[in-house]
Amino acid sequence: MRLPPAQVIPAADKDHLDEAIREAPSGAAVFLLWPREGDPYLGRTAAFRRRLNRLLRRREGPSRLLNLRDVAARVEYWPSGSRLESSLLAWRLGRQHLPDTYRKLLKLRMPPYVKLIRSNVFPRTQVTTKLSGSGALFFGPFGSRPAAERFEGEFLDLFQIRRCPENLAPSPSHPGCIYGEMNRCLRPCQSVVSVEEYASEVERVSEFLSSGGESLLRSVVAARDRFSAETNFEEAARQHKRHERIQQVLKLRDDLAQDIDGLHGVAVTPSPEPETVTLWFLVSGVWLDPAPFPLGVVEGKPVSLDKRLRERATGLRKPKAPTQERQEHLAILARWFYSSWRDGEFLRFDNLEALPYRKLVNAIHRVATGRPR
Repeated sequence: MRLPPAQVIPAADKDHLDEAIREAPSGAAVFLLWPREGDPYLGRTAAFRRRLNRLLRRREGPSRLLNLRDVAARVEYWPSGSRLESSLLAWRLGRQHLPDTYRKLLKLRMPPYVKLIRSNVFPRTQVTTKLSGSGALFFGPFGSRPAAERFEGEFLDLFQIRRCPENLAPSPSHPGCIYGEMNRCLRPCQSVVSVEEYASEVERVSEFLSSGGESLLRSVVAARDRFSAETNFEEAARQHKRHERIQQVLKLRDDLAQDIDGLHGVAVTPSPEPETVTLWFLVSGVWLDPAPFPLGVVEGKPVSLDKRLRERATGLRKPKAPTQERQEHLAILARWFYSSWRDGEFLRFDNLEALPYRKLVNAIHRVATGRPR
């Protein structure tokens, strides 16, 4: 994500500093206050002018409040239209100027995921807050660890892969566990199944997570219809109950949770510019550069929002991002999306060729009129 040009206040000129503060914008902004020596002070605020007054005010006797007037050289700032924009600007500035401390400064908490560990001979799942490039499948992000753990426990009841964390050394003499006794595990630890047979069940789990449960729902519906056509109503009823059970499990997913490789969406937020909203496209869990979207006329001519959106969305591609950067992008998304202070709307889409243009037009209208969902 590229950083837009900064606006600068020359704080070293103390004779004109108070006047520059009075002329600073009063709205939300992210800023860097640079001292004459050392690292900058990174801040984000909903009231930029008031924050500058507090940090750069003239001293009037002893005070315990932070005052940087005597050491400040300049202030670089970026107006912000939303909390999402402030978070992404602060993240980008922190990575660039404060690489060792920006996570702590921004209080950037990594969200939990359900991870399908494929590197093991007998794969299993676990709840984790760390992404990796090991070829594992990550399902999330969830709003909390208890939510991820509950979903993991419930969806595993639909399959028969192991839940034990140990590195298995299969042997018929292995004592096994309660899940094997309840026929909820294929018992690879006791050499009941081969590696290939276990891998087949793992593939079903992978398809379930990648498709958001659709793969299992389709197979159960097909089986139910087949048994019904064969007048085997008892088995058809059993498949119907299984279908209801799968739907109950899927309701336990948090709203953002899915295979992160297929996590695409667009956030619509207010913009610091008048009669404009900002579109933030997310592709495979990575934020693209913001796209300011002015409303009204373009070059003196009215243009339909649908047409302009299609033109803007043309050329979207999956970006290449290091694992750590992607993890932090998803952390910013999860904190904003699951918060009580979310400003704007987020629309998901399945692929880059199937954007929900009508829903996006309606979302833009609601955000522009100050009535986001």
